[in-house]
Amino acid sequence: MAKNVYESPLSSRYSGKEMKYIFSPDMKFRTWRRLWIALAEAEMELGLPVTQAQIDELKEHKDDINYEVAVEREKLVRHDVMSHVYAYGVQCPNAKGIIHLGATSCYVGDNTDIIIMTEALKVVRNKLVTVIRNLSKFADEYKALPTLGFTHFQPAQPTTVGKRATLWIQDLLLDLEDVEYQLSKAKLLGSKGTTGTQASFLELFEGDHEKCKALDKKIADKMGYKGCFAVSVFP
Repeated sequence: MAKNVYESPLSSRYSGKEMKYIFSPDMKFRTWRRLWIALAEAEMELGLPVTQAQIDELKEHKDDINYEVAVEREKLVRHDVMSHVYAYGVQCPNAKGIIHLGATSCYVGDNTDIIIMTEALKVVRNKLVTVIRNLSKFADEYKALPTLGFTHFQPAQPTTVGKRATLWIQDLLLDLEDVEYQLSKAKLLGSKGTTGTQASFLELFEGDHEKCKALDKKIADKMGYKGCFAVSVFP
């Protein structure tokens, strides 16, 4: 382990393998590629000149990211998204012309942030459920074991160990409700373009507003989300 590079205790000491992967470069850039595939599929389905062969080529290389190509390209263009578009195109020469077609950087960047945070919340939810389940067993096992209760940090009336454990469970249930609520309203940003107007897609679809709307819905469906926010814009 290198000692001359900053390391966060959040990852080295406190985080599990599952959460480390969710926030890893592989997760980030594989999600970019999944979003590019979803965009290409949606555009093909809506009549743009994207072929199934091009999509198949993109899918073939969705996980084997050529980081070294992207790194070298970024030294030249100073743009992370365009560097990865280029790197993906090196692996997919027949599809390179339709990667990121009509989109802007926030399409992959911001949507990926949402996906990563959503997946992380799912891990938190699962861990909360596990802790609540284990504490419930503990509370039931010791529901009759007497212990001294406290109020204002002072000894008070007797209670039981099981009853005390239910207080911890109650707090965790409130946390679980909050996490479930956040997950229930998770949406993608869709593909709105540089200023959020979808102007590039309106041009691609020759002025057909309905196809622009359908594009967002198709992308959301393909990425496993219920929908997209009605308004979003590059910051």
